[in-house]
Amino acid sequence: MPQFGRFSLLLWLLISLGACAAHPEIEQEQAVFQHDFKGSAVPWTHNDFDDEEGKFTFAVFSDLTGGERAGVFDVAIEQLRLLRPELIVNVGDLIEGGDLGHEQLNLQWEAFDQRTKRARAPVFHAGGNHDLTGTDLRQIWDQRYGSTYYYFIYKNVLFLVLDTEDNPTDFQKYIHEIRLQAIKVADTEGWAAFASTKYGQLEERKSGRVSAEQAAYFQQVIEQHPDVRWTFVLMHKPAWERPAEENFAIIEGALSGRPYTVFHGHVHAYLYQQRHGRDYIRLGTTGGSHTPGKPMAIDHVSLVTVSEEGVDIANLRMSGIFDKTGKVPLNGDEICLQECAKK
Repeated sequence: MPQFGRFSLLLWLLISLGACAAHPEIEQEQAVFQHDFKGSAVPWTHNDFDDEEGKFTFAVFSDLTGGERAGVFDVAIEQLRLLRPELIVNVGDLIEGGDLGHEQLNLQWEAFDQRTKRARAPVFHAGGNHDLTGTDLRQIWDQRYGSTYYYFIYKNVLFLVLDTEDNPTDFQKYIHEIRLQAIKVADTEGWAAFASTKYGQLEERKSGRVSAEQAAYFQQVIEQHPDVRWTFVLMHKPAWERPAEENFAIIEGALSGRPYTVFHGHVHAYLYQQRHGRDYIRLGTTGGSHTPGKPMAIDHVSLVTVSEEGVDIANLRMSGIFDKTGKVPLNGDEICLQECAKK
């Protein structure tokens, strides 16, 4: 570069730096936070905004079934559009299922998928007993969604989605048969009689099952990802409550040296517990049936924020999430939410 050219460039840089020194507001033009206070006295607490790198929020919703209450889940999706989580997960029982054949069962899934398309964020599916009990339902899941258990990683956070209906094929058929009989009893004699049926007394109805093959899969996944920030385990039934349970214990053992949180559903009532020093959370419903008088039988969504400091969980009753007009979306004020169970 000629000497005159270098001198011109240097002169331009000096003039530019002088302009910035004389007008500090130029430096603030690209700043996230701007103000015109000159002294140390300011009407706010500090400048350490809660915007750390790597922080994100996801949502969890729960059971829709056992007699889905019309309109509730649609309202929940609109509320999630307002809340803007980065991703949405659930704990299963997404359709009613039943012994209806492939065509009708596919229509149920089509209806569910059409509603979830309203969400801004991707919705990750988990399977429950309504979704996976019976050969037809499992075949349809395989065709539409692939594996009934899987993992994914988002922003160095590991998500494990379990299948707690992972029974041997012959036993799964038996469960399907006695479940259909139990539902007929409930339809004719009421749900109080359901508990005394063969299915009502079955251990798999309450705590589910995780196969040895599934446990080995997740053990390997966990071992292959030792440096994730947090691990979330999503399942429908509380597999650890199964008498003499061994397979889920393998997964818990693999997780023992790291921070993790478990979410599950099935009972349609919220419950917080600690196990192995970790949070095990049973969600309520997001439109599923309610048992009158059952404590914490609520319609809600959960917002989970992950940051370098850990995890914060906020449970939001659907009746309390309203838009800028002061109303619950989709005329949700007119829908019978958890308050109905108290009447």
